[in-house]
Amino acid sequence: MNKILRKGWIKALLGLFLMVMFLTMSCHESARAQGAGGGAGTIFPSVNIGVGASQRPEDFAITLQLLFLMTLLALAPSILIMMTCFTRIVVVFQFLRQALGTQGMPANQLLISLALFLTFYIMSPVWTDINDNALQPYLRHDITQSEAFEIGLKPIRAFMLRQVREKDLSLFVFMSKMEKPATADQVPTLVLVPAFIISELRIALQIGFLLYLPFIMIDMIVSSVLLSMGMLMLPPIIISLPFKVLLFVMVDGWYLLVSSLMRSFN
Repeated sequence: MNKILRKGWIKALLGLFLMVMFLTMSCHESARAQGAGGGAGTIFPSVNIGVGASQRPEDFAITLQLLFLMTLLALAPSILIMMTCFTRIVVVFQFLRQALGTQGMPANQLLISLALFLTFYIMSPVWTDINDNALQPYLRHDITQSEAFEIGLKPIRAFMLRQVREKDLSLFVFMSKMEKPATADQVPTLVLVPAFIISELRIALQIGFLLYLPFIMIDMIVSSVLLSMGMLMLPPIIISLPFKVLLFVMVDGWYLLVSSLMRSFN
């Protein structure tokens, strides 16, 4: 079986290599034909990557902007996790799975996908605000890139400020040794983000504790019954798991959990 799979991978890689070589040769022949035609037809841009002295300051500014955009793309997963409601949702889902005792069900991919779509749904007013006031004016060249960044950051900051706990925010303001801000707009983003994260973790742990209580009661009842019957060798989790799943289904657990999570974000 392993030999068959290995041969399949080798054939796939060989086919991909031949396809790339074919496309490269086709592009080369097309470029030669364009050149032979005296430059008539479609003109393709050339891309050169190198390090050298720039004759114009504008080139250096464009390079810095490209590096900044590439950095933002690399940090996009962290921004999604740390500056949205994703943290609270995914931690609560992990607590739910552990409380049910279903091991790897639902799968991690399913829970993360559900958490992502709930995040997009809850954050949709923020994304709409950013699109209307920052992205579209920037695409119309009504505002500059820096202005679009500042305007687009305001809805995200407003969301985090609504969810952050004042005690957590004061902690990071004190640790940064900065003067106490007079208003929320004066709080730096680098101070706001970690305070928002620990506030989200605190709320997620509280919800997880409440989720655990009914399932722990079922485990305790099943363990007591098995102990009174002298069935010491039978693991209680085997008996309690169907009852916990039945309880979760009977109370419409997903509806209650998702609706409570959404209401927790006001």
